Amino acid sequence: MYKVGLLGLGTVGTGTAEILLNPAGRNPLIRDLDLHRVGVKTIGKAREIQLPTEILTTDLEGIVTDPDVDIVVELIGGTDRARSLILKAIESGKHIVTANKAVIARHGAEIFSAAQAAGVYVLIEAAVGGGIPIIQPLKQSLGANRIQKITGIINGTTNYILTQMQDVGADFADVLAEAQRLGYAEADPTADVDGFDAADKISILASLAFNGRIRYEDIEREGIRTVSVADINYAQQLGFTIKLLAIAQQDHHTHDQLQLRVGPTLVPKDHPLASVNGVFNAILVEADPLGQVMFYGPGAGKGATASAVVSDLLNITALLQGEKLEDALHPMLACPHEDYCQVAPITELETRFYARFRCGDRPGVIGHLGTCFGDQGVSIESVVQIGYQGDHAEVVVVTHEVTEGQFRQAVEAIHAYEAIDDIQVASILRVL
Repeated sequence: MYKVGLLGLGTVGTGTAEILLNPAGRNPLIRDLDLHRVGVKTIGKAREIQLPTEILTTDLEGIVTDPDVDIVVELIGGTDRARSLILKAIESGKHIVTANKAVIARHGAEIFSAAQAAGVYVLIEAAVGGGIPIIQPLKQSLGANRIQKITGIINGTTNYILTQMQDVGADFADVLAEAQRLGYAEADPTADVDGFDAADKISILASLAFNGRIRYEDIEREGIRTVSVADINYAQQLGFTIKLLAIAQQDHHTHDQLQLRVGPTLVPKDHPLASVNGVFNAILVEADPLGQVMFYGPGAGKGATASAVVSDLLNITALLQGEKLEDALHPMLACPHEDYCQVAPITELETRFYARFRCGDRPGVIGHLGTCFGDQGVSIESVVQIGYQGDHAEVVVVTHEVTEGQFRQAVEAIHAYEAIDDIQVASILRVL
């Protein structure tokens, strides 16, 4: 019997405890896991699950240093305290299971180095994609492949908001308020709508896929606050839907650098990710020789995330029972890489762009836009005068693939072009 110390009894902690206490019909290894101690803020609080009072404690440090605890499950969230508790547990020889993407994205190098030195596991299946199995497939099932690109819808809150904006035609602020009322968005939605959550997750996926550590600050990040209903409607007319995508891919030319970004992106309607709606997540992996494979499912919630937490507990239990920890960590479950991936500057990113301009409604404006783009080497796929805002014409430009640097130079040239003295850039989005 292996004793589990659970830090946190919120939504996911409750789901995890429910699985451990009700093993019937599940993998028989669950019967070998004993929920030994549970760390909470308040012992006497009314809860969805009833646990024996004697296993509850407010002393979380006592759990991570308890000599009887074999595995610590960290579900308190946040970064600083979680980092401290995880490191102390590792120092005490405990294996770690966590759903905390932020602490892994920001402090993963320190945590995994400590775990490697201590000979313990840190498993993180629940940190990305909720119940969608993606961490272990990247470590194991896809190990024979060269990963070329990962494209993910990995934040359910923003996907719900963008889906509602498209389906209902409501503005961002109204849909966000509804999402908060329904519990899909936090009271402070910054981590979700400004792209921090997705950046945490893509840093973890990129590290596994491309066998190197990722500096979080190297990820280009944009949120969805600036996406308007007008952009969503125009995108639909042009055959696209807008999604917040997190992308990690090899540089097309050097192949020794990565391109990492999070941002609202136009997705062609026939693309596999275009139909992923609501709070669901999906991760598209492109690899050689496999080709494309997509992982889809609920990206958050009690049952989904608890499922992933317990799957990690089962992996550790199986290894402990097999006595495979005598000399070294199992290479298919550990994260042994120590070198950092080289990330290309965002100016070198090659992609297509959507740009919406508000122009004075007079002859020649579209031609002037085309001239400015052409002078900077930006090839235009389509340019359409698509509507009006007051006395200004709305012109939408979609480019062919171009570097981010070239495109931004073209936009600057448009601002400086003497023949266009009445133009505003209403929005700029990348196109998949």
